[in-house]
Amino acid sequence: MLARRFDKSEFSQKRPTSKRGFTLIEVMLAMAVFAIAGVALLGAAQSNFDNLSRLEQKTVANWVAANQLTAASLDTQTWPPRNNRKGQVEMAGATWYWQQKVVRTQDANLRQVTIEVRQQASDEQPLSELTTFLARTAK
Repeated sequence: MLARRFDKSEFSQKRPTSKRGFTLIEVMLAMAVFAIAGVALLGAAQSNFDNLSRLEQKTVANWVAANQLTAASLDTQTWPPRNNRKGQVEMAGATWYWQQKVVRTQDANLRQVTIEVRQQASDEQPLSELTTFLARTAK
């Protein structure tokens, strides 16, 4: 009987001594995890961007309302302040539509003045609504 001699290189080719790299399933699973995480991050980023835009609109609308209330308080020529005054103003590169509402109070020398600001004249809900009380000034 002939004894067969094993060559070292022949043996090592059949059985690798160490595993190198990732299997296809591992790579695909990792890609799926990263894809899901990426979609979630994009959704969160979009939500933050939408909130930032809305906050910017409300801030500018508040500035417009504050400016109109200041103008109404400085108008000492007209008493009582006119009800349902409307107008539009340019601010921050956009046109804003405001409306002044005046309500009588129990004191004849005091009026409640509310300014509503909308981004479109046809909007039902105002972006900002500020209220103050104006007193008749002595002449």
